Amino acid sequence: MTTMTNASVREFKMPDVGEGLTEAEILKWYVQPGDTVTDGQVVCEVETAKAAVELPIPYDGVVRALHFPEGTTVDVGTSIIAVDVAGGAAPAEEAPASPAAPAAEPEEKPAARQPVLVGYGVATSSTRRRPRKQAPDDTAGRQAAVAVQAELNGHGATAAAPAAPAAAPAAAPQGRPLAKPPVRKLAKDLGVDLATVTPTGPDGVITREDVHAAVTTAQAQAQAQAPAQEQAAAVPAAVPAPSAPVSYDTARETRVPVKGVRKATAAAMVGSAFTAPHVTEFVTVDVTRTMKLVEELKQDKEFAGLRVNPLLLIAKALLVAIRRNPDVNASWDEAAQEIVVKHYVNLGIAAATPRGLIVPNIKDAHAKTLPQLAESLGELVSTAREGRTSPSAMQAGTVTITNVGVFGVDTGTPILNPGESAILAVGAIKLQPWVHKGKVKPRQVTTLALSFDHRLVDGELGSKVLADVAAILENPKRLITWA
Repeated sequence: MTTMTNASVREFKMPDVGEGLTEAEILKWYVQPGDTVTDGQVVCEVETAKAAVELPIPYDGVVRALHFPEGTTVDVGTSIIAVDVAGGAAPAEEAPASPAAPAAEPEEKPAARQPVLVGYGVATSSTRRRPRKQAPDDTAGRQAAVAVQAELNGHGATAAAPAAPAAAPAAAPQGRPLAKPPVRKLAKDLGVDLATVTPTGPDGVITREDVHAAVTTAQAQAQAQAPAQEQAAAVPAAVPAPSAPVSYDTARETRVPVKGVRKATAAAMVGSAFTAPHVTEFVTVDVTRTMKLVEELKQDKEFAGLRVNPLLLIAKALLVAIRRNPDVNASWDEAAQEIVVKHYVNLGIAAATPRGLIVPNIKDAHAKTLPQLAESLGELVSTAREGRTSPSAMQAGTVTITNVGVFGVDTGTPILNPGESAILAVGAIKLQPWVHKGKVKPRQVTTLALSFDHRLVDGELGSKVLADVAAILENPKRLITWA
């Protein structure tokens, strides 16, 4: 994404990277002012709410200026680097225009659409002369949360329109907010002004989830302000309320800014927990035969060079259970009031990384053989550990597995990845006394927990899926008879 500032200098703007996100943090600059760059050369690494991404420059030239230092979070569409495409040294009087320059020349015609990087899909907005002295508010934060929610719901491709994200808030007040009559009635009943709600539906339509999200935000703000107001009321009128921020002991506390993957995870989990009615069911199962099969597969030449572990067979068991109960593989479309049944399975695997929790998924996992599934799992894990998981790898998931057993815990009540219908938590596999063939024997046992969206998965369907997974792990021969 570029903008011409004069005859020879081009401003390269922070691209959208095609994920509908609104900001990114500059992690590292690979160039400095005075360096020569070529078309396609990587100039910096940025971290979005999804992953770290390297940005290439789309032309040849000499770096004139870096507009932001490392560690700065920059909005999409903001110029981050100036390049002199003529290749000459930049005179002091011809320095790149500051962000306020467009406002100082209101007579300048809007710039035509400029070429963009392949895959970034962002067109330069035709409204470059919009006011820049707008009072700061939390619109950008709401946009970021909405973008993450919409993208994880599987609507990222449609929500990320070619228009620049910054232009949307400016255009919203010009017309009546788009919403269906039931949503308008809901907003009226809850006392929500639709003009203040950020839409996530197709074509900017406000959904029920948007209204509920606005209510939740307002309640949280009210709760945060209530203690301060009560404290202020208790102070005598003669004593002014302190205006300085509350200090804390840096030796005893550390404050970590919430950004990047952690910020996206927090927004997604809050959205999921307060949107989808969660139900979690549990089952404890003897997996001794499965563990024996794992050891046998490690010796099989078909799995040479591949990582074989219990997670592989658990994943395959879940895929078979979904094939036997296909209605569980679905999503809820609030805007259309429809249940969308998926005829494919993009199997998500929750992974803890230094940047936070991410959920990359294996595309079309249902169509893979066991060796292919093992290969995909290995690539997914190694890529996540290296911090190189691409944003596209975390889109369009349908169901997820989270292996909390690696931390030694029995199980948990997992929260759904937004836009998905179910998530399976796998506990630690432990040697326990178990009744086997009428006798108490030491057996390898684990506990499974399945959380599902009760709007589209009822108790019977959820129970069947969990029971099928347990039955396969108890007797893995069912992988053949049921598949």
